[in-house]
Amino acid sequence: MRVLLLGGTAEARRLAGLLVADGHTVVTSLAGRTSKPLLPAGEVRIGGFGGVDGLGEYLRGERIDVVVDATHPFAATMTGHAVEVCGALRVPLLILRRPGWTAAPGDDWHRVASLAEAATLLPRLGHRVFLTTGRQGIAAFAEVDECWFLARSVEPPEAPAPKRLEVVLDRGPFTVDGERRLMTGHRIDVLVTKDSGGSDAKLVAARALAIPVVMVNRPAAPDAPTLSSSEEVAAVLRAGSPKVDT
Repeated sequence: MRVLLLGGTAEARRLAGLLVADGHTVVTSLAGRTSKPLLPAGEVRIGGFGGVDGLGEYLRGERIDVVVDATHPFAATMTGHAVEVCGALRVPLLILRRPGWTAAPGDDWHRVASLAEAATLLPRLGHRVFLTTGRQGIAAFAEVDECWFLARSVEPPEAPAPKRLEVVLDRGPFTVDGERRLMTGHRIDVLVTKDSGGSDAKLVAARALAIPVVMVNRPAAPDAPTLSSSEEVAAVLRAGSPKVDT
């Protein structure tokens, strides 16, 4: 089959390798937000499609048999476009989403619906903030003058940004010991993150250090078949093209 894989996550890279090994033709689409992305097996295209119309033209022009959305759980716009276009063209769509995080004993989590709500809550919880929302989320905290921020991202953030901001450029995976050293060294007293799932090293470290966590909830789940691992998606495609609901 010809598979369009909407990627950018570790799960997408793993899935691309599995599908190529199974003999499928895989094109992974990357948004192009980082200058040196980790490239998967198979073909790669970088850049947006130009909205729903552009995505539809691509699926028809490239004769795509199946679309797999393995984007970040917070890439709601791309997911919404995929659901709309695949439904209109009757192209099978599978969603690959790693499970979200669940609070454990000892956690002090404060769940919020948005980055804006997180920014409003922060000054009541702490004043030295470890911000792990990605560089595009940093702007939401630009007006929080009461706090000092340590932000981690793969590439430098753009304005607007908090007045008191230190940026660490790094790419995971991260270890619990490394996260503890980072938080302790910068005297972090509150962590802000999105419920993206995957490695929870920073959450384990925050629990051990009794640091409260502001957890931004995921967008609403898409209306499409959803699987939680690369292996599950590969198994579905080995069984043949998924059926489209009538």
